[in-house]
Amino acid sequence: MITGNHAAATAAVLAGRANRSGRGFCSGVYPITPSTECMEFLCLQDIEKGHVVKVESEHSAMAVCIGASVSGARSFTTTAGNGLIYMAENVMVAAFLRLPVVMVVGNRAVGPPWNIWTDHSDSLALRDSGWIQIYCGNNQEVFDAVLIAFRIAEDHRVLMPVMVCQEGFVLSHTMALTEIADQTQVDQFLPQLNLPHRLAQTPRVVGSFTSSRMIEAHREQHHNAMRMAWDVYTEAQTDFEKTFDRRPPDPVVTYRTEDAELVLVSMGTIAETVNRVVDNLRDRGLRIGSVRVTMFRPFPFDALKKAFTGISRIAVIDRDISLGFGGVLWGEVRSLAQPGMVVQNYVSGLGGGDVRPEHVEQMVKDALERKTTGPSIFVGVGE
Repeated sequence: MITGNHAAATAAVLAGRANRSGRGFCSGVYPITPSTECMEFLCLQDIEKGHVVKVESEHSAMAVCIGASVSGARSFTTTAGNGLIYMAENVMVAAFLRLPVVMVVGNRAVGPPWNIWTDHSDSLALRDSGWIQIYCGNNQEVFDAVLIAFRIAEDHRVLMPVMVCQEGFVLSHTMALTEIADQTQVDQFLPQLNLPHRLAQTPRVVGSFTSSRMIEAHREQHHNAMRMAWDVYTEAQTDFEKTFDRRPPDPVVTYRTEDAELVLVSMGTIAETVNRVVDNLRDRGLRIGSVRVTMFRPFPFDALKKAFTGISRIAVIDRDISLGFGGVLWGEVRSLAQPGMVVQNYVSGLGGGDVRPEHVEQMVKDALERKTTGPSIFVGVGE
């Protein structure tokens, strides 16, 4: 029985020790609720050929990870909310330098006004930063996702950093039964990191000034590398299942969608509530299904298109808001809409607000009655 924070830190420690025959492990850390517990646990561990560096800011925490990673060490950090936003400059540097850093984000609202509870707006604010983004639904997924994140990030076909997102307090501080791997299993699953462009005796230039043509070439390489993450993730799923006897979730997880007339799309823990509502509404004769997006970047277009086959109505639940536009997830899903399809957005649970079964049923009722897609609707505000 451990919290999501302890699950994340335990996985990072096991991954760090697995690189002891290589260049070791290094983590830059700076506390911020609700991620502090993760880094505190990490600081207490004895990691062979590893070092945890306590710094004065989130910006510096990622700077430590950049320096460690570019020298060939396996690197990890964790942050949340405004800490992630303060870190933003170096978050992009890590991606554009093709460094396989793994970071756990304890999703919380971005202030002011100040709020420490669940909200996806922090990680989604950096959706275009070049980081693969995985959204977890429970503590077991947090543990597994950290291990699989290193496997994806360090694959030479990808070499892009990975953000593992767990909801603040809902997962970060909630204890749940979590199966922990032993070191032998992790050693088998995670090969020694071999960063092809690491700093060593061969002289290299890192972060130099360049021309527009080179920027275009780099961004195309970054884009293609991100898209390779789907294939690498599928391979890693198979190896993970062979090693640990359980399979991480697909980038898109469907639930009772085969004959659905309406599907509800969500990320994170909301999907569990949605699935229970789906069961209840099915008992009342409504053909409703659920789709959970677990990998937001790269965005799983093909998997979602398949999940939406034969569907005429889609309700997208966002625990975030792009001010002046609507839900971020909705904006992505809406691009897949076929002519005549209703794709309605419902914004709920901001700042840790409850997303209750009655709220989901309210969304279903509205979506089934709609003839066209309308502006984003806030559900459960102030309740």
